[in-house]
Amino acid sequence: MTEDFRFSHRLKVRYSEIDGQKIVFNAHYLTYLDVAVTEYFQEVLKLNDDTVFDYVLAKSTLEYKNSAYLYDWLNIWCRMKKMGNTSMTMEYKITREREEDPILIAEIIYVSYNPETKSSKPIPEFVRNRIEDFERKSF
Repeated sequence: MTEDFRFSHRLKVRYSEIDGQKIVFNAHYLTYLDVAVTEYFQEVLKLNDDTVFDYVLAKSTLEYKNSAYLYDWLNIWCRMKKMGNTSMTMEYKITREREEDPILIAEIIYVSYNPETKSSKPIPEFVRNRIEDFERKSF
């Protein structure tokens, strides 16, 4: 199941992320996904201080399958599902380390963004090319 994902980011559940039921509070999963997509873009796009690529979250869909617990090591898997002119759809899966069954599956749509005009803009060609090369598919 995770063999279709070429990228993952590993993190450990911290005490501040659990709730009264001693499971990860639902809102923290969005933070986990945000950390993973940041690492994905950093690695895939090879961003540096001179590279400008801004994007904003337009829609998120999360499906909770199980719970993560304090001190669990999690793998946050992500892959680009689709790229349009201005939008990109990422798929995610969070698993406990050494397990295949998902704790969470998600889909997030991001929009390439121009902060000066506060509007969407076409996905930069270098972004499209590097993601296609990394994912080994065209969109």
